[in-house]
Amino acid sequence: MKVLVTGGAGFIGSQVTDSLIEKGYKVTVVDDLSTGKRTFINPKAKFYHLDIRDSRLKAVFSEERPDILCHYAAQASVQKSVEDPVHDADINIFGTLILLKLALSHGAKKCIFASTAGAIYGEQEAFPADETHPARPISPYGAAKLAAESYLYYYHAVYGLDYIVLRYASVYGPRQDSLAEAGMVATITEHMLGGKSPTVSGDGEQTRDFIFIDDAVAANLAAIDFSGSDIFNIGTGIETSINQLFQHIADLSGVRVEKTSVPAKKGEPRRSVISPEKAIKALHWQPKTSLPEGLRKTIEYFSSIRKET
Repeated sequence: MKVLVTGGAGFIGSQVTDSLIEKGYKVTVVDDLSTGKRTFINPKAKFYHLDIRDSRLKAVFSEERPDILCHYAAQASVQKSVEDPVHDADINIFGTLILLKLALSHGAKKCIFASTAGAIYGEQEAFPADETHPARPISPYGAAKLAAESYLYYYHAVYGLDYIVLRYASVYGPRQDSLAEAGMVATITEHMLGGKSPTVSGDGEQTRDFIFIDDAVAANLAAIDFSGSDIFNIGTGIETSINQLFQHIADLSGVRVEKTSVPAKKGEPRRSVISPEKAIKALHWQPKTSLPEGLRKTIEYFSSIRKET
């Protein structure tokens, strides 16, 4: 079976690609390398260095004829979406539409879409939030992801293209970009290992649901095997404050540095934690990695990177 992975040189997409290849799938990667790294691309994957809005993408679909589209390419910064909503929509809405149209016209049967939980639910009224929680984005990024989900439903209802939406919590782990806005774990870890003061926005009492990369990737594989179309939260159901996260990393790394506080950022919810129960039951998937175990593996990865450089 053929799978096309957009964003396959990125943090999550590259590791989804690795797992698909390990399972015997023939994988094509499309990535513009704006944030992804060429070194992350599995050598057994066929790689096209393209933006998802590039007109040459049509030729890729014509050549590769994927059965499944795994869409991980995105403008993934909440703050950049706040600063430039049009640019965010151009990539995350228009780019997704281009892909869906090409996938449908070239025989793809299914799309697995990497969405977001925190940015879509906004300021939650229930904890943890399940998939029936009102979608009230407080950032253009969240609004664009929600719009893309609506287009997926449209293509399914009208044209029969199956889809699975994975509303990810805060994914962390090896290969995460410490310069990326969403790379909170990576940023704190790298700063601590370098003896620098990590930056924490607001009072640090804002909470997130942290899910390890291996569990996030496993959800994608489970989604491929799922028959039908649906939306699933992919998280742990465990709420952790940024201050608690900071302390966990300090304890596991053995490094003691002071954190630097900066003003809270616009567009980010105060509390975010999601229920994975639906995915556990329907996808036969579950998060297996505890936060301490995942952080330990992440610290080991960044420590090894520092030794290599």
